[in-house]
Amino acid sequence: MRIVVTGGCGFIGSALIRFLLRETDAEVVNVDKLTYAANPASLLQAVNNPRYHFVKADIADAAALCRVFQEHAPDRVVHLAAESHVDRSIDAPETFLQTNIVGTFRLLETSLGYYRALPRERKSEFRFLHVSTDEVYGDLGADLPPFTERAAYAPSSPYAATKAAADHLVNAWQRTFGLPTLMTNCSNNYGPYQFPEKLIPHMILTALAGQPLPVYGDGNQVRDWLHVDDHARALWTVLTKGTIGETYNVGGNHQVRNIEVVRSICRALQDLVVQPGHDLHYENLITFVEDRPGHDARYAIDSRKIETELGWSCAEEFEAGLRKTVAWYAQNESWWRPVLDRTYRLERLGAKEV
Repeated sequence: MRIVVTGGCGFIGSALIRFLLRETDAEVVNVDKLTYAANPASLLQAVNNPRYHFVKADIADAAALCRVFQEHAPDRVVHLAAESHVDRSIDAPETFLQTNIVGTFRLLETSLGYYRALPRERKSEFRFLHVSTDEVYGDLGADLPPFTERAAYAPSSPYAATKAAADHLVNAWQRTFGLPTLMTNCSNNYGPYQFPEKLIPHMILTALAGQPLPVYGDGNQVRDWLHVDDHARALWTVLTKGTIGETYNVGGNHQVRNIEVVRSICRALQDLVVQPGHDLHYENLITFVEDRPGHDARYAIDSRKIETELGWSCAEEFEAGLRKTVAWYAQNESWWRPVLDRTYRLERLGAKEV
């Protein structure tokens, strides 16, 4: 099986590629524009793997996508490329429209043209998996049950709105044009190799630097946390077992307030980093700051469909997974230091420009 993965140098994309190369026989073509959030160092172990190919290309560039499909002739497409940081979408939404909406449209059009030209036996095997977010469902009241696949869309941020638009495009290309699509909507991911602007790595690295830990509002926003390796397994499960035209919610089944996440990080750092006899207390660094505009109070995902129909379930319990994540960042300064220093953008490993 030859799989095109868009955005494979990002957090979830790189986790999926590591999984595919480690656990399957698939050949992987990583198509990534290499924006600020892409880090080829997350895939150092893949560079010399004969089943791995890296192409530097923008998914909004139709000509580049056509060349990728012509050269690599994929059996499956996993679409992960996206602008994904809510704060950035509030400050500069246009980039999110270009990548998340226009880019998805270009990829769908390229995939459809390619799919229609396939011989019958290959056409029956082709799949397009679009990876989305629980944020398209909007805010969830404190006493309401978790979002199911039938929940109405009510995005709050420009990021969520552009992902919602992309979801609707994917569904339209399946129903109107017959493109064999699948979709997943996941909860908040965490784990190694996550870009430091996201909550968990940001708090870890800020605490290690001894700086104030900024928590929005009162910190009582609730999120459902999913380990990225569990997510990678879920994507493979949907890609190989999912029903065409169906959506599968993927959650970690662990709802926790943001302030409790930060406190858990502080406790883990206290145990893992602070030497005996030192009086440093990471929890003293917690500082509450003005809430961001339109901040959703709660997300929660109902994963019963993927669990009962496809047999997937979470393997990583949140507290244990969070502690492993804290330990990974504490031990892998060689990965995150160039990101903070911005020198990582000077190193683009194994890239072929198209």
